[in-house]
Amino acid sequence: MKKIVVKNLSKHFLLKDQSRIEVIGGLSFEVEEGEFISILGPSGCGKSTLLSILAGLEAPSSGEIQVSGKTLGTNGTRLGFVFQQPRLLNWRTIQDNIRLPLEHGALSGEEQRRVAQHYLELVRLKGFENYFPLQLSGGMQQRAAMARALAIEPDVLLMDEPFSSLDELTARKMRAELIRIWRETGKTIVFVTHDIYEAVYLSQKLLVVSERPACVYERIDIDIGYPREYDDDRIFDISKNVSRIFLKMEASHAV
Repeated sequence: MKKIVVKNLSKHFLLKDQSRIEVIGGLSFEVEEGEFISILGPSGCGKSTLLSILAGLEAPSSGEIQVSGKTLGTNGTRLGFVFQQPRLLNWRTIQDNIRLPLEHGALSGEEQRRVAQHYLELVRLKGFENYFPLQLSGGMQQRAAMARALAIEPDVLLMDEPFSSLDELTARKMRAELIRIWRETGKTIVFVTHDIYEAVYLSQKLLVVSERPACVYERIDIDIGYPREYDDDRIFDISKNVSRIFLKMEASHAV
């Protein structure tokens, strides 16, 4: 079943002098129900803008986006978003941060705490309910951010380079944890990164997008089962092939 269908999506921004910057140009792709897909591209190519459009934070200039068979923004689809930085409120406990998006819904205070506790335990932060963000490491804060995004029980989880600010050892642990969480929840995940090895390690499918205006340059299936080993030679080989695609893409763009 197609969970997300993006057709001929374009986005431009107008500057003060009325000149126009084309950020996304005729981008099309599909995501299956429960699929983990990574969008990989050069820095500044419009990947974060694409996620913001999928999340409803930015309006597309043209094109169509469907989620669960309905036009985005018209069907009440719940979309969770994990940003590059955790964006936790330092004056609230970890449990209260996780239940923040639930506070204006129909759940009672007790039900909110129950849901928050469930996802807090899912990301392995049990015992840290009453800690404050600044008492936790960067990796633990990002776990809390994932729990907060999952607390609304989203149909799709959008992730914008969530491990880019972590040291490599912590990032490796978080990638493995993300795979575990994805497999336990069955969520559809759209993950944006510029790290080739990260994208190959995590994903079932890669979309390589070009420099601005971004369009799909290559679609790549990662035919490696889960769980995955970080030092698997197959991941290394696919990463080398993706690197070659990047070099080819950049060379063609420079002409």
